[in-house]
Amino acid sequence: MKTAEIDNTIIDGYLHLLESLSAESKLDLISRLALSINADIIDKKISFFEAFGAWDKNDLAETLINEIRNSRSLNRQIEEL
Repeated sequence: MKTAEIDNTIIDGYLHLLESLSAESKLDLISRLALSINADIIDKKISFFEAFGAWDKNDLAETLINEIRNSRSLNRQIEEL
């Protein structure tokens, strides 16, 4: 079974369950689903922009390069054979 077919089967099952709800309950459900979708979209946007790091946009490239180089630490130890 393809994903689209599975999704349609699930949706049809939910619609069958929701047939007995009143119009007011259905409208309330639609409202809550819309709020849920908006929250998901906002969370995804925030997560997307947080993935870029925390560097200040106003820093020059040379400043960032120097900060990275200065923060490096060499702690390599050579094992004896």
